[in-house]
Amino acid sequence: MGERIPTVRQLNFRIAAVGLVLAVALVGVGARLVYLQHHQGPLLQKRAEAQQRAQLRPFIPRRSIVDRHSLARQQAELLAVDRPAYTLWAHPRLFGKRTPQEIATALAPLLRRPVEQLTQQLSATHAVRLERWLSPEVATQIQALYLDGLELVSERQRVYPQKEMAAEVVGYVDLDHRGQAGLEYSQQVLLERTVQHLTLPRDGYGQLLAAEVPEGLLQSHETVLQLTLDMRLQRAARAALKTQLERFQALRGTVIVLQPHTGEILALVSEPTYDPNRYFEYDPALFRNWAVTDLYEPGSTFKPINIAIGLDAGAFTANERVYDAGQIWIGRWPIQNHDYRQRGAHGWLSVTEVLRLSSNVGMVHLMQKLDPRQYYHALLRLGLNERSGVDLPFEPPSRLKPLRQFVTVPVERATVAFGQGLALTPLQLATLHCIIANGGLKVRPHVVRGLVEKDTDTLVWGSPQPQPVRVLSEQATLAVRIQMRDAVDFGTGQSAKIEGYEIGGKTGTAQKAGPRGGYLPGKRITSFVAYFPALRPQYVILAVIDEPRGEDAFGSTTAAPVVRSVIQEIITLEGIRPNSP
Repeated sequence: MGERIPTVRQLNFRIAAVGLVLAVALVGVGARLVYLQHHQGPLLQKRAEAQQRAQLRPFIPRRSIVDRHSLARQQAELLAVDRPAYTLWAHPRLFGKRTPQEIATALAPLLRRPVEQLTQQLSATHAVRLERWLSPEVATQIQALYLDGLELVSERQRVYPQKEMAAEVVGYVDLDHRGQAGLEYSQQVLLERTVQHLTLPRDGYGQLLAAEVPEGLLQSHETVLQLTLDMRLQRAARAALKTQLERFQALRGTVIVLQPHTGEILALVSEPTYDPNRYFEYDPALFRNWAVTDLYEPGSTFKPINIAIGLDAGAFTANERVYDAGQIWIGRWPIQNHDYRQRGAHGWLSVTEVLRLSSNVGMVHLMQKLDPRQYYHALLRLGLNERSGVDLPFEPPSRLKPLRQFVTVPVERATVAFGQGLALTPLQLATLHCIIANGGLKVRPHVVRGLVEKDTDTLVWGSPQPQPVRVLSEQATLAVRIQMRDAVDFGTGQSAKIEGYEIGGKTGTAQKAGPRGGYLPGKRITSFVAYFPALRPQYVILAVIDEPRGEDAFGSTTAAPVVRSVIQEIITLEGIRPNSP
Protein backbone atom coordinates (compact mmCIF):
# COMPACT_ATOMS: atom_id res chain seq x y z
CA MET A 1 0.00 0.00 0.00
CA GLY A 2 1.51 3.38 -0.98
CA GLU A 3 2.65 6.16 1.42
CA ARG A 4 -0.12 8.55 2.48
CA ILE A 5 0.40 12.11 1.27
CA PRO A 6 -0.76 14.85 3.76
CA THR A 7 -3.34 17.24 2.57
CA VAL A 8 -2.80 20.96 2.23
CA ARG A 9 -4.89 21.52 5.32
CA GLN A 10 -2.72 19.22 7.37
CA LEU A 11 0.45 20.91 6.14
CA ASN A 12 -0.92 24.30 7.03
CA PHE A 13 -1.76 23.05 10.54
CA ARG A 14 1.73 21.70 11.07
CA ILE A 15 3.30 24.90 9.85
CA ALA A 16 1.07 26.91 12.16
CA ALA A 17 1.96 24.66 15.11
CA VAL A 18 5.69 24.99 14.48
CA GLY A 19 5.29 28.73 14.07
CA LEU A 20 3.40 28.92 17.33
CA VAL A 21 6.10 26.97 19.15
CA LEU A 22 8.79 29.22 17.69
CA ALA A 23 6.81 32.30 18.60
CA VAL A 24 6.39 31.11 22.17
CA ALA A 25 10.11 30.32 22.34
CA LEU A 26 11.00 33.72 20.98
CA VAL A 27 8.70 35.37 23.48
CA GLY A 28 10.39 33.37 26.27
CA VAL A 29 13.84 34.28 25.05
CA GLY A 30 12.85 37.88 24.75
CA ALA A 31 11.34 37.88 28.19
CA ARG A 32 14.51 36.28 29.56
CA LEU A 33 16.64 38.89 27.85
CA VAL A 34 14.50 41.65 29.27
CA TYR A 35 14.74 40.05 32.72
CA LEU A 36 18.50 39.66 32.50
CA GLN A 37 18.97 43.16 31.17
CA HIS A 38 16.80 45.00 33.66
CA HIS A 39 16.79 42.77 36.74
CA GLN A 40 20.02 40.74 36.60
CA GLY A 41 22.15 43.17 34.62
CA PRO A 42 24.08 44.74 37.52
CA LEU A 43 24.75 41.34 39.11
CA LEU A 44 25.96 39.78 35.84
CA GLN A 45 28.14 42.79 35.16
CA LYS A 46 29.81 42.33 38.55
CA ARG A 47 30.35 38.64 37.82
CA ALA A 48 31.92 39.46 34.49
CA GLU A 49 34.21 42.00 36.08
CA ALA A 50 35.16 39.47 38.74
CA GLN A 51 36.14 37.00 36.02
CA GLN A 52 38.18 39.66 34.28
CA ARG A 53 39.99 40.91 37.38
CA ALA A 54 41.95 39.17 40.14
CA GLN A 55 42.18 40.11 43.81
CA LEU A 56 45.80 39.80 44.91
CA ARG A 57 47.48 40.35 48.26
CA PRO A 58 51.28 40.54 48.16
CA PHE A 59 53.06 38.11 50.51
CA ILE A 60 54.30 40.20 53.41
CA PRO A 61 56.13 38.33 56.16
CA ARG A 62 55.70 39.09 59.84
CA ARG A 63 57.96 41.91 60.92
CA SER A 64 61.41 40.98 62.15
CA ILE A 65 62.49 41.86 65.70
CA VAL A 66 65.96 43.24 66.44
CA ASP A 67 67.81 44.62 69.45
CA ARG A 68 68.76 48.27 70.01
CA HIS A 69 71.84 48.48 67.78
CA SER A 70 72.19 49.92 64.27
CA LEU A 71 70.66 48.02 61.38
CA ALA A 72 72.30 50.15 58.70
CA ARG A 73 75.75 49.40 60.12
CA GLN A 74 74.80 45.73 60.55
CA GLN A 75 75.33 45.88 64.32
CA ALA A 76 71.81 44.90 65.35
CA GLU A 77 71.16 41.35 66.45
CA LEU A 78 68.23 39.55 64.88
CA LEU A 79 65.81 38.13 67.46
CA ALA A 80 62.92 36.93 65.27
CA VAL A 81 62.44 36.65 61.50
CA ASP A 82 60.12 35.01 58.97
CA ARG A 83 61.85 32.72 56.51
CA PRO A 84 60.49 30.68 53.58
CA ALA A 85 59.96 27.01 54.38
CA TYR A 86 58.25 24.00 52.85
CA THR A 87 56.06 21.14 53.96
CA LEU A 88 56.57 17.82 52.17
CA TRP A 89 53.45 15.76 51.45
CA ALA A 90 53.34 12.28 49.95
CA HIS A 91 50.40 10.92 47.91
CA PRO A 92 51.00 7.14 47.69
CA ARG A 93 48.33 6.59 45.01
CA LEU A 94 50.34 8.77 42.63
CA PHE A 95 53.69 7.03 43.03
CA GLY A 96 53.33 5.33 39.66
CA LYS A 97 55.79 2.50 39.11
CA ARG A 98 57.99 3.34 42.10
CA THR A 99 57.57 1.47 45.37
CA PRO A 100 57.36 3.17 48.78
CA GLN A 101 60.77 1.72 49.65
CA GLU A 102 62.39 3.21 46.55
CA ILE A 103 61.01 6.64 47.36
CA ALA A 104 61.98 6.27 51.02
CA THR A 105 65.54 5.36 50.02
CA ALA A 106 65.78 8.50 47.88
CA LEU A 107 64.36 10.80 50.58
CA ALA A 108 66.10 9.40 53.67
CA PRO A 109 69.44 11.24 53.23
CA LEU A 110 67.70 14.58 52.63
CA LEU A 111 65.26 14.24 55.51
CA ARG A 112 67.84 12.59 57.79
CA ARG A 113 65.44 9.86 58.75
CA PRO A 114 65.63 6.04 58.67
CA VAL A 115 64.53 4.35 55.45
CA GLU A 116 62.37 1.89 57.40
CA GLN A 117 60.42 4.68 59.11
CA LEU A 118 59.79 6.50 55.84
CA THR A 119 58.79 3.28 54.07
CA GLN A 120 56.15 2.64 56.71
CA GLN A 121 54.73 6.15 56.29
CA LEU A 122 54.77 5.93 52.50
CA SER A 123 52.88 2.63 52.54
CA ALA A 124 49.69 4.38 53.63
CA THR A 125 46.73 4.69 51.27
CA HIS A 126 46.09 8.36 52.06
CA ALA A 127 48.09 11.57 51.89
CA VAL A 128 50.89 11.76 54.47
CA ARG A 129 52.78 14.78 55.76
CA LEU A 130 56.39 13.66 55.86
CA GLU A 131 58.18 16.79 57.06
CA ARG A 132 57.55 20.40 57.97
CA TRP A 133 59.82 23.46 57.95
CA LEU A 134 62.12 22.22 55.20
CA SER A 135 64.65 24.79 54.06
CA PRO A 136 64.56 26.05 50.45
CA GLU A 137 67.84 24.24 49.83
CA VAL A 138 66.43 20.86 50.87
CA ALA A 139 63.20 21.54 48.95
CA THR A 140 65.23 22.17 45.79
CA GLN A 141 67.08 18.90 46.27
CA ILE A 142 63.79 17.02 46.65
CA GLN A 143 62.40 18.63 43.49
CA ALA A 144 65.52 17.51 41.63
CA LEU A 145 64.62 13.87 42.37
CA TYR A 146 61.59 14.14 40.01
CA LEU A 147 59.55 11.68 42.04
CA ASP A 148 55.83 11.39 41.29
CA GLY A 149 53.46 11.63 44.24
CA LEU A 150 55.48 14.16 46.25
CA GLU A 151 54.18 17.67 46.91
CA LEU A 152 56.08 20.62 48.36
CA VAL A 153 53.83 23.29 49.88
CA SER A 154 55.45 26.67 50.54
CA GLU A 155 54.79 28.52 53.80
CA ARG A 156 56.60 30.84 56.20
CA GLN A 157 58.47 29.83 59.31
CA ARG A 158 59.13 32.06 62.32
CA VAL A 159 62.74 31.60 63.34
CA TYR A 160 64.44 32.80 66.52
CA PRO A 161 68.19 32.97 65.78
CA GLN A 162 69.15 33.72 69.41
CA LYS A 163 67.19 30.68 70.63
CA GLU A 164 66.58 30.96 74.40
CA MET A 165 68.69 34.12 74.86
CA ALA A 166 65.72 36.52 74.64
CA ALA A 167 62.79 34.09 74.80
CA GLU A 168 61.19 35.66 77.90
CA VAL A 169 60.95 38.99 76.08
CA VAL A 170 60.30 37.99 72.46
CA GLY A 171 57.98 35.01 73.08
CA TYR A 172 56.88 32.75 70.22
CA VAL A 173 54.18 32.16 67.60
CA ASP A 174 52.11 29.01 67.17
CA LEU A 175 51.63 26.98 63.99
CA ASP A 176 49.05 29.52 62.78
CA HIS A 177 51.58 32.34 63.17
CA ARG A 178 49.73 33.89 66.09
CA GLY A 179 51.73 35.24 69.01
CA GLN A 180 51.32 33.24 72.22
CA ALA A 181 53.84 34.83 74.60
CA GLY A 182 56.07 37.86 75.03
CA LEU A 183 56.15 40.59 72.42
CA GLU A 184 54.90 38.18 69.77
CA TYR A 185 51.64 38.23 71.76
CA SER A 186 51.44 41.80 73.07
CA GLN A 187 52.63 43.43 69.81
CA GLN A 188 50.66 41.21 67.42
CA VAL A 189 49.18 44.22 65.60
CA LEU A 190 52.60 45.75 64.95
CA LEU A 191 54.23 42.50 63.91
CA GLU A 192 51.48 41.08 61.66
CA ARG A 193 51.51 43.67 58.91
CA THR A 194 48.27 44.39 57.07
CA VAL A 195 48.45 45.02 53.32
CA GLN A 196 45.66 46.29 51.06
CA HIS A 197 44.41 43.92 48.36
CA LEU A 198 45.26 44.87 44.77
CA THR A 199 42.75 44.40 41.93
CA LEU A 200 44.44 43.49 38.63
CA PRO A 201 43.02 42.63 35.15
CA ARG A 202 43.40 39.19 33.57
CA ASP A 203 42.67 37.67 30.19
CA GLY A 204 40.08 35.09 29.16
CA TYR A 205 42.33 32.29 30.33
CA GLY A 206 42.56 33.73 33.82
CA GLN A 207 46.17 34.92 33.42
CA LEU A 208 47.23 38.30 34.81
CA LEU A 209 47.97 40.93 32.18
CA ALA A 210 51.67 41.52 32.76
CA ALA A 211 51.55 45.13 31.59
CA GLU A 212 49.03 45.95 34.31
CA VAL A 213 50.96 44.42 37.26
CA PRO A 214 52.53 47.31 39.18
CA GLU A 215 56.28 47.28 39.64
CA GLY A 216 57.26 46.26 43.18
CA LEU A 217 54.08 44.24 43.80
CA LEU A 218 56.02 41.67 45.79
CA GLN A 219 58.13 44.24 47.58
CA SER A 220 57.27 46.14 50.72
CA HIS A 221 58.49 49.14 52.66
CA GLU A 222 60.83 47.24 54.99
CA THR A 223 60.48 48.18 58.64
CA VAL A 224 61.39 46.09 61.65
CA LEU A 225 60.40 46.18 65.30
CA GLN A 226 63.39 47.47 67.24
CA LEU A 227 63.71 46.85 70.96
CA THR A 228 65.59 48.63 73.73
CA LEU A 229 67.38 45.38 74.62
CA ASP A 230 71.16 45.20 74.44
CA MET A 231 71.92 41.58 73.65
CA ARG A 232 75.45 41.94 74.99
CA LEU A 233 74.05 42.70 78.44
CA GLN A 234 71.40 40.04 77.98
CA ARG A 235 74.08 37.38 77.51
CA ALA A 236 76.18 38.61 80.41
CA ALA A 237 73.17 38.67 82.73
CA ARG A 238 72.06 35.18 81.75
CA ALA A 239 75.51 33.67 82.18
CA ALA A 240 75.94 35.21 85.63
CA LEU A 241 72.44 34.20 86.71
CA LYS A 242 72.83 30.58 85.59
CA THR A 243 76.08 30.29 87.53
CA GLN A 244 74.44 31.37 90.79
CA LEU A 245 71.30 29.30 90.25
CA GLU A 246 73.42 26.19 89.81
CA ARG A 247 75.64 27.03 92.77
CA PHE A 248 72.73 27.49 95.16
CA GLN A 249 70.38 24.95 93.51
CA ALA A 250 67.73 27.66 93.32
CA LEU A 251 64.25 27.27 91.87
CA ARG A 252 64.51 30.20 89.47
CA GLY A 253 65.96 33.67 89.06
CA THR A 254 65.71 36.90 87.11
CA VAL A 255 67.94 39.85 86.20
CA ILE A 256 66.66 43.24 85.01
CA VAL A 257 68.72 46.16 83.71
CA LEU A 258 66.93 49.51 83.24
CA GLN A 259 67.94 52.95 82.00
CA PRO A 260 66.46 54.96 84.91
CA HIS A 261 65.89 58.24 83.04
CA THR A 262 63.90 56.72 80.16
CA GLY A 263 62.56 53.41 81.51
CA GLU A 264 64.24 51.50 78.68
CA ILE A 265 64.75 47.82 79.48
CA LEU A 266 68.33 47.00 78.49
CA ALA A 267 68.24 43.40 79.68
CA LEU A 268 65.56 41.13 81.09
CA VAL A 269 66.53 37.54 81.83
CA SER A 270 64.58 34.77 83.54
CA GLU A 271 65.82 31.27 84.26
CA PRO A 272 64.92 28.55 83.55
CA THR A 273 63.74 29.44 80.06
CA TYR A 274 62.99 27.78 76.71
CA ASP A 275 63.91 27.77 73.03
CA PRO A 276 61.03 29.43 71.12
CA ASN A 277 62.00 27.50 67.98
CA ARG A 278 60.95 24.32 69.79
CA TYR A 279 58.46 25.65 72.33
CA PHE A 280 56.35 22.51 72.05
CA GLU A 281 59.06 20.53 73.85
CA TYR A 282 58.88 22.64 77.04
CA ASP A 283 56.67 22.99 80.09
CA PRO A 284 54.13 25.77 79.30
CA ALA A 285 54.87 27.28 82.72
CA LEU A 286 58.17 28.52 81.27
CA PHE A 287 56.33 30.71 78.76
CA ARG A 288 55.30 33.03 81.60
CA ASN A 289 57.91 35.71 82.21
CA TRP A 290 57.77 35.72 85.99
CA ALA A 291 59.81 38.92 86.26
CA VAL A 292 56.73 40.61 84.78
CA THR A 293 53.87 38.37 85.90
CA ASP A 294 54.61 37.09 89.43
CA LEU A 295 54.17 39.09 92.63
CA TYR A 296 56.53 38.61 95.56
CA GLU A 297 57.44 40.36 98.80
CA PRO A 298 60.74 42.16 98.14
CA GLY A 299 62.11 42.46 101.67
CA SER A 300 65.04 44.78 102.32
CA THR A 301 65.41 45.96 98.71
CA PHE A 302 62.29 48.01 99.45
CA LYS A 303 63.93 49.86 102.35
CA PRO A 304 65.50 52.58 100.15
CA ILE A 305 62.03 53.34 98.77
CA ASN A 306 60.69 53.83 102.29
CA ILE A 307 63.61 56.02 103.36
CA ALA A 308 63.09 58.22 100.30
CA ILE A 309 59.39 58.57 101.20
CA GLY A 310 60.23 59.57 104.78
CA LEU A 311 62.90 62.07 103.74
CA ASP A 312 60.65 63.57 101.08
CA ALA A 313 57.80 63.98 103.59
CA GLY A 314 60.10 65.60 106.16
CA ALA A 315 59.30 62.92 108.73
CA PHE A 316 63.02 62.59 109.50
CA THR A 317 66.31 63.90 108.14
CA ALA A 318 69.33 62.10 106.75
CA ASN A 319 71.06 62.72 110.12
CA GLU A 320 68.24 61.24 112.21
CA ARG A 321 69.22 58.60 114.78
CA VAL A 322 67.06 55.78 116.14
CA TYR A 323 67.74 53.14 118.77
CA ASP A 324 67.95 49.56 117.49
CA ALA A 325 67.44 47.03 120.29
CA GLY A 326 67.61 44.16 117.81
CA GLN A 327 63.95 43.32 118.41
CA ILE A 328 60.74 45.30 118.72
CA TRP A 329 57.19 44.30 119.65
CA ILE A 330 54.29 45.69 117.63
CA GLY A 331 51.29 44.65 119.69
CA ARG A 332 51.56 40.86 119.95
CA TRP A 333 54.03 40.60 117.05
CA PRO A 334 57.81 40.53 117.51
CA ILE A 335 59.97 41.99 114.74
CA GLN A 336 63.67 41.12 114.72
CA ASN A 337 66.75 41.97 112.74
CA HIS A 338 68.15 39.22 110.53
CA ASP A 339 71.26 39.07 112.77
CA TYR A 340 69.47 39.42 116.13
CA ARG A 341 70.59 36.04 117.46
CA GLN A 342 74.21 36.71 116.53
CA ARG A 343 74.54 40.39 117.40
CA GLY A 344 71.58 41.39 119.55
CA ALA A 345 71.14 45.16 119.74
CA HIS A 346 72.86 47.55 117.33
CA GLY A 347 72.30 50.57 119.56
CA TRP A 348 71.90 54.07 118.17
CA LEU A 349 71.97 54.16 114.37
CA SER A 350 71.88 56.93 111.80
CA VAL A 351 69.66 56.56 108.73
CA THR A 352 72.76 55.64 106.72
CA GLU A 353 73.65 52.94 109.26
CA VAL A 354 70.08 51.59 109.25
CA LEU A 355 70.42 50.99 105.52
CA ARG A 356 74.04 49.82 105.74
CA LEU A 357 73.21 47.17 108.36
CA SER A 358 69.76 46.46 106.87
CA SER A 359 68.12 46.99 110.26
CA ASN A 360 64.46 45.96 110.35
CA VAL A 361 63.99 47.51 113.79
CA GLY A 362 65.56 50.76 112.67
CA MET A 363 63.25 50.91 109.64
CA VAL A 364 60.17 50.41 111.82
CA HIS A 365 61.25 53.28 114.10
CA LEU A 366 61.90 55.57 111.13
CA MET A 367 58.60 54.91 109.37
CA GLN A 368 56.65 55.30 112.63
CA LYS A 369 57.59 58.98 112.42
CA LEU A 370 55.43 59.33 109.29
CA ASP A 371 51.67 59.85 109.47
CA PRO A 372 50.03 56.51 108.43
CA ARG A 373 47.72 58.08 105.85
CA GLN A 374 50.52 60.18 104.42
CA TYR A 375 52.70 57.07 104.23
CA TYR A 376 49.97 55.12 102.43
CA HIS A 377 49.26 57.83 99.86
CA ALA A 378 52.97 58.25 99.19
CA LEU A 379 53.14 54.54 98.31
CA LEU A 380 50.19 54.99 95.96
CA ARG A 381 51.81 58.04 94.37
CA LEU A 382 54.89 55.97 93.56
CA GLY A 383 52.77 53.32 91.82
CA LEU A 384 51.70 50.74 94.40
CA ASN A 385 48.38 49.03 93.63
CA GLU A 386 49.00 49.75 89.92
CA ARG A 387 50.61 48.16 86.91
CA SER A 388 53.83 49.68 85.67
CA GLY A 389 52.41 49.78 82.13
CA VAL A 390 55.21 47.76 80.56
CA ASP A 391 54.59 46.64 76.97
CA LEU A 392 55.05 42.97 77.88
CA PRO A 393 51.90 40.91 78.51
CA PHE A 394 50.13 39.62 81.60
CA GLU A 395 51.40 42.13 84.17
CA PRO A 396 49.30 42.21 87.38
CA PRO A 397 48.95 45.30 89.58
CA SER A 398 51.19 45.46 92.64
CA ARG A 399 49.41 44.79 95.90
CA LEU A 400 49.12 46.88 99.05
CA LYS A 401 46.77 46.28 101.97
CA PRO A 402 43.57 48.42 102.02
CA LEU A 403 43.90 51.89 103.50
CA ARG A 404 41.78 51.14 106.57
CA GLN A 405 43.82 48.06 107.44
CA PHE A 406 47.10 49.86 106.82
CA VAL A 407 46.12 52.81 109.04
CA THR A 408 44.42 50.96 111.91
CA VAL A 409 46.67 47.89 112.23
CA PRO A 410 50.16 49.03 113.28
CA VAL A 411 51.86 45.75 112.42
CA GLU A 412 50.81 46.15 108.77
CA ARG A 413 52.77 49.40 108.50
CA ALA A 414 55.65 47.92 110.45
CA THR A 415 56.11 45.00 108.06
CA VAL A 416 55.88 47.26 105.00
CA ALA A 417 58.67 49.34 106.57
CA PHE A 418 61.14 46.51 105.89
CA GLY A 419 59.58 45.30 102.63
CA GLN A 420 57.10 42.62 103.64
CA GLY A 421 53.31 42.72 103.74
CA LEU A 422 53.15 44.15 100.21
CA ALA A 423 53.73 42.44 96.88
CA LEU A 424 55.01 43.51 93.49
CA THR A 425 56.79 42.01 90.51
CA PRO A 426 60.58 42.20 90.11
CA LEU A 427 60.11 44.62 87.21
CA GLN A 428 57.84 46.85 89.29
CA LEU A 429 60.46 46.96 92.05
CA ALA A 430 63.20 47.86 89.57
CA THR A 431 60.94 50.61 88.19
CA LEU A 432 60.47 52.07 91.68
CA HIS A 433 64.23 52.20 92.08
CA CYS A 434 64.43 54.18 88.84
CA ILE A 435 62.63 56.97 90.71
CA ILE A 436 65.45 57.22 93.23
CA ALA A 437 68.14 56.76 90.58
CA ASN A 438 66.86 59.52 88.27
CA GLY A 439 66.17 62.13 90.93
CA GLY A 440 62.49 61.55 91.72
CA LEU A 441 60.72 61.04 88.38
CA LYS A 442 58.26 58.24 87.71
CA VAL A 443 58.90 56.61 84.30
CA ARG A 444 57.26 53.75 82.44
CA PRO A 445 59.40 50.67 81.75
CA HIS A 446 59.33 49.55 78.13
CA VAL A 447 61.15 47.23 75.77
CA VAL A 448 59.76 48.42 72.40
CA ARG A 449 61.66 51.32 70.82
CA GLY A 450 59.55 51.48 67.65
CA LEU A 451 59.44 50.68 63.95
CA VAL A 452 62.70 51.36 62.14
CA GLU A 453 63.60 51.39 58.45
CA LYS A 454 65.94 48.53 57.83
CA ASP A 455 68.39 50.33 55.54
CA THR A 456 68.54 53.77 57.13
CA ASP A 457 67.85 53.31 60.88
CA THR A 458 65.11 55.95 60.51
CA LEU A 459 62.55 55.70 63.29
CA VAL A 460 59.22 55.82 61.46
CA TRP A 461 57.13 55.15 64.57
CA GLY A 462 58.25 55.49 68.16
CA SER A 463 56.61 53.72 71.07
CA PRO A 464 54.68 56.50 72.84
CA GLN A 465 55.77 57.03 76.44
CA PRO A 466 54.19 59.32 79.03
CA GLN A 467 56.02 62.38 80.27
CA PRO A 468 57.96 61.56 83.48
CA VAL A 469 56.13 62.76 86.59
CA ARG A 470 57.89 64.05 89.70
CA VAL A 471 56.91 62.00 92.75
CA LEU A 472 59.94 62.56 95.03
CA SER A 473 62.30 65.47 95.54
CA GLU A 474 65.83 65.55 94.13
CA GLN A 475 67.23 66.16 97.62
CA ALA A 476 65.57 63.09 99.13
CA THR A 477 66.62 60.78 96.32
CA LEU A 478 70.23 62.05 96.32
CA ALA A 479 70.45 61.35 100.05
CA VAL A 480 69.31 57.76 99.47
CA ARG A 481 71.81 57.26 96.64
CA ILE A 482 74.60 58.38 98.97
CA GLN A 483 73.38 55.95 101.62
CA MET A 484 73.25 53.09 99.10
CA ARG A 485 76.83 53.84 98.04
CA ASP A 486 77.77 53.50 101.70
CA ALA A 487 75.97 50.13 101.88
CA VAL A 488 78.21 48.76 99.10
CA ASP A 489 81.41 50.31 100.44
CA PHE A 490 80.94 49.30 104.08
CA GLY A 491 77.72 47.31 104.54
CA THR A 492 75.83 44.24 103.37
CA GLY A 493 76.45 45.02 99.68
CA GLN A 494 80.24 44.72 99.75
CA SER A 495 80.16 41.58 97.58
CA ALA A 496 79.09 43.83 94.66
CA LYS A 497 82.00 46.23 95.12
CA ILE A 498 84.37 46.83 92.18
CA GLU A 499 87.58 48.63 93.05
CA GLY A 500 87.76 52.08 91.52
CA TYR A 501 84.04 52.40 90.76
CA GLU A 502 81.19 53.86 92.81
CA ILE A 503 78.21 51.53 93.07
CA GLY A 504 75.11 52.02 95.15
CA GLY A 505 73.22 48.94 96.25
CA LYS A 506 70.97 47.16 98.69
CA THR A 507 70.63 43.50 99.57
CA GLY A 508 67.39 41.70 100.31
CA THR A 509 66.62 38.39 102.00
CA ALA A 510 62.89 37.92 102.47
CA GLN A 511 60.62 35.16 103.69
CA LYS A 512 58.68 33.63 100.82
CA ALA A 513 54.93 34.14 101.05
CA GLY A 514 52.71 31.10 100.50
CA PRO A 515 49.88 30.97 97.95
CA ARG A 516 47.29 30.79 100.76
CA GLY A 517 48.78 33.38 103.07
CA GLY A 518 51.51 33.15 105.67
CA TYR A 519 55.09 32.26 104.89
CA LEU A 520 56.64 29.03 103.65
CA PRO A 521 58.94 27.55 106.31
CA GLY A 522 62.56 27.50 105.25
CA LYS A 523 61.85 29.24 101.92
CA ARG A 524 63.32 32.60 101.03
CA ILE A 525 63.76 34.98 98.11
CA THR A 526 67.08 36.80 97.93
CA SER A 527 67.85 39.89 95.88
CA PHE A 528 70.21 42.75 95.22
CA VAL A 529 69.50 46.09 93.55
CA ALA A 530 72.24 48.44 92.37
CA TYR A 531 72.69 51.88 90.83
CA PHE A 532 75.66 52.50 88.57
CA PRO A 533 77.37 54.91 88.83
CA ALA A 534 76.15 55.44 92.37
CA LEU A 535 75.43 59.18 92.43
CA ARG A 536 74.51 59.77 88.77
CA PRO A 537 73.12 56.40 87.74
CA GLN A 538 72.73 55.37 84.12
CA TYR A 539 71.79 51.82 85.06
CA VAL A 540 69.51 50.20 87.61
CA ILE A 541 70.25 46.49 87.97
CA LEU A 542 68.11 44.05 89.97
CA ALA A 543 68.78 40.34 90.51
CA VAL A 544 66.28 38.09 92.29
CA ILE A 545 66.92 34.46 93.29
CA ASP A 546 63.92 32.32 94.26
CA GLU A 547 64.45 29.60 96.88
CA PRO A 548 68.24 29.34 97.01
CA ARG A 549 69.50 26.50 99.17
CA GLY A 550 72.17 26.55 101.84
CA GLU A 551 72.88 28.22 105.16
CA ASP A 552 74.82 30.96 103.37
CA ALA A 553 72.06 31.81 100.87
CA PHE A 554 71.52 35.55 101.35
CA GLY A 555 71.14 38.49 99.02
CA SER A 556 74.81 39.32 99.49
CA THR A 557 75.97 35.83 98.48
CA THR A 558 73.44 34.84 95.81
CA ALA A 559 72.23 37.95 93.98
CA ALA A 560 74.96 40.57 94.52
CA PRO A 561 77.60 38.59 92.55
CA VAL A 562 75.19 38.48 89.60
CA VAL A 563 74.80 42.25 89.61
CA ARG A 564 78.55 42.69 90.00
CA SER A 565 79.14 40.60 86.86
CA VAL A 566 76.64 42.69 84.88
CA ILE A 567 78.30 45.94 86.00
CA GLN A 568 81.70 44.57 85.01
CA GLU A 569 80.30 43.86 81.54
CA ILE A 570 78.92 47.41 81.33
CA ILE A 571 82.33 48.81 82.29
CA THR A 572 84.00 46.73 79.58
CA LEU A 573 81.45 47.49 76.85
CA GLU A 574 81.31 51.23 77.54
CA GLY A 575 84.99 51.64 78.29
CA ILE A 576 84.26 53.34 81.64
CA ARG A 577 87.42 54.34 83.45
CA PRO A 578 87.77 54.02 87.23
CA ASN A 579 87.17 57.23 89.18
CA SER A 580 89.47 56.38 92.09
CA PRO A 581 92.74 54.49 92.42
